[in-house]
Amino acid sequence: MGGSMATILIVDDDEALRRLMRLELSESYKIIDSGVPEQGLALALENKPDAILLDLRMPKYSGYELLQTFTAFSRTQVIPVIIVSGEGGTQTRDQCKQLGAAAYFEKPIDFDALRAFLVQVIKTRKYTPRSEVRVRLHVPLLLKGTTEEGQRQEVAVITENVSLSGFSCPCSVEFPAASTVEVFLTTYGEQYVGKAKIVHVELKSMVRYCGCLFTAKTGPWVLS
Repeated sequence: MGGSMATILIVDDDEALRRLMRLELSESYKIIDSGVPEQGLALALENKPDAILLDLRMPKYSGYELLQTFTAFSRTQVIPVIIVSGEGGTQTRDQCKQLGAAAYFEKPIDFDALRAFLVQVIKTRKYTPRSEVRVRLHVPLLLKGTTEEGQRQEVAVITENVSLSGFSCPCSVEFPAASTVEVFLTTYGEQYVGKAKIVHVELKSMVRYCGCLFTAKTGPWVLS
């Protein structure tokens, strides 16, 4: 292998499985692992891994939440997250895909397939333009959606940053997480961009921030 080894972060509360993964993967990769999902984000930020292997079912904390955090957080969203799960079923798989997972492997893990996938995903990640990098741009938008109470509402927002597939912004209206809003660019009049799903809601010093990903984009967008 030319150059330094790629790094993989494993977040799984099953210690035996982490040991097995380390055994299977450490020849080709530098492995960092944790059984504490709450540390997942900090470890990812600190070590900037080339890929993340994430278990879905962990006590006190669902892998879904961590997956959403990784894919919505600007500094980790370029890292491919690979789900490893004891749960089969297309519904789980689809949900992970929608939340931005790069792949889904059921336990017991087929390590040959996993290794082949890692080689691919890390290679393409190294050579693809970072189209999903978030650009700090303040873009005026109008969001129309339905609140928790089922009220149709619209709100003018200014984005904090934008990417090809979404944006994040402070939002005073309480659109629920996982709901869909219609997005309009308001730089010149009102231009319909498309529909976006709110994948991430967080409160920062009393302000509600939403991370949104487009589910359908038919109109113009700031990045293309």
